[in-house]
Amino acid sequence: MFQAGLLAGKRILITGGGTGLGKSIGRRYAELGAELVICGRRLEVLEATAAEIHKEYGAKVTPISCDVRDPEAVEAMLDRIWADRALDVLVNNAAGNFIAQTHKLSHRAIDSVLGIVLHGAAYCTIGCGRRWIEEGQPGTVLNILTLSALTGAPFTVPSAMAKAGLVAMIKSLAVEWGPKGIRLVGVAPGPFPTEGAWSRLRPEGAGRKPAEAAIPLGRVGRHEELADLCAYLVSDKAGFITGEIIAIDGGKQHTGGGGVGTTEMLSWTDADWDRIRPAKKNS
Repeated sequence: MFQAGLLAGKRILITGGGTGLGKSIGRRYAELGAELVICGRRLEVLEATAAEIHKEYGAKVTPISCDVRDPEAVEAMLDRIWADRALDVLVNNAAGNFIAQTHKLSHRAIDSVLGIVLHGAAYCTIGCGRRWIEEGQPGTVLNILTLSALTGAPFTVPSAMAKAGLVAMIKSLAVEWGPKGIRLVGVAPGPFPTEGAWSRLRPEGAGRKPAEAAIPLGRVGRHEELADLCAYLVSDKAGFITGEIIAIDGGKQHTGGGGVGTTEMLSWTDADWDRIRPAKKNS
């Protein structure tokens, strides 16, 4: 089904599209014919990614600096996008996460995750939805979640809370906006190594078992596998799928632990946590 031109004519915004999973998803979308808009806080990173994707696939890629935690910045970004041409797809990918003992979290630490993951996705989704509905245009919102949204996860509680909120948003708006031709779907990845997230969730010196040790298929995910699923879900081939969350995790969720807070962390002492704290701060 991944024929050339599968996403031709679609204009897609990917939040956090300059690095990691967002970049991998964007590359696949461009390969399949989509026009991209990528946003994030570091314009130089976005510009480098845009140039790289354009050079490889010839796709139009527009980088926009935007902090999705700021609702006014989100509205300004969407106004800029719509001034050229409306979006067809929004991918809520921007995220923040780290491991920590929950009882030691400050309100700033909690807000730093909720602001990006929950508030940012809500601002972008409602901003796009309002424009689509006013114009009578269909649209698709894809949310990149985590297994913790489905199972909970110790030691990454703010992220689990925020992602679970997005699950509720997907299911609620799939019904409310379905008559308007707007679909909402989600993907819950298991371990897919990225430089940024891996350094925060699996810091050096933590003494963690290899990630694949907890995965029934015996390996971590490959970015192209996730990107292909994300391409399918925003394509017209998936036009009758809405309100659903699909896990892509090698069976990890069925082992009894969906997040990074695996069982060995339960036995860590305060000294163990103190040992990884500098690595977490420097990531």
